[in-house]
Amino acid sequence: NTMEMGWAEARDTLREWREISVRDSEQIAELGEFLVFDHSSKLKDELWLVCEQVYIAALDIGNYDLANVCIEKLNDQFPNSFRVRKPCQFEEALDAYKELESEDPTNAAIRKRKIVVLKSKGFYGDAIKCLVSYLQTFMADNDAWLELAELYIKHLDYEKAAFCMEELLISNPFNHLYHQRYAEIKYSQGHRDVARQYFAQSVKLSSNTNMRALYGLFLADGDERKKDNQYAAWTAKIISTKYRDVWSNRSEESGNSLKITPAADIPQLTAS
Repeated sequence: NTMEMGWAEARDTLREWREISVRDSEQIAELGEFLVFDHSSKLKDELWLVCEQVYIAALDIGNYDLANVCIEKLNDQFPNSFRVRKPCQFEEALDAYKELESEDPTNAAIRKRKIVVLKSKGFYGDAIKCLVSYLQTFMADNDAWLELAELYIKHLDYEKAAFCMEELLISNPFNHLYHQRYAEIKYSQGHRDVARQYFAQSVKLSSNTNMRALYGLFLADGDERKKDNQYAAWTAKIISTKYRDVWSNRSEESGNSLKITPAADIPQLTAS
């Protein structure tokens, strides 16, 4: 309760939430309003961090009066800051980001924000073009590769989406989520054998905890024409055990620690 909290405790709470990326917008806005209106002078330079944090929270909950107070304080303190110059209208935002990008083409944050605006307006084709251009400069940005893959999937361009995931797998061979997503794309393309291999690898890397990969492995191996569906049978057993454990409130799985992932089914990726 803000009324029971002193300004120092409120400041420390917001500071802690910033560090661990808590987004409890209602609580942040309540604490922030208390600090910004009543104790701003005590915050010194930390006031600007609080204003930015509270501004985002206020927008989340529709408290535009509080948001305007925070953004005005930031504008007064940082009139030429890229982070503050964020118009609310999409067209104005695009124009602003184009101008900022021309001033500093190496500013990754500005280029990514422009892509977000394009996506928000439904201009997926333009967003793809901007992402492709962005990745020519920032090839190590894993989030951008993943975003590009998802945009290609929206366009049902699974071949290009698979290429994006292959780039991620080469640089992150132990990320079970990347193996899972690549397997899903290959499954959508009809390449069930390849999908099965990557679902199996995802299950192995996640120590049998990735439920999407388990279900994917079950589907990819569940061909009625096959005589031996060892993966489908195994995953069905593991999935059933996990659900039974959840419903019985047991903290550990009982008796199904078997891991069937033949070495022949683990794909070997090499950069080419």
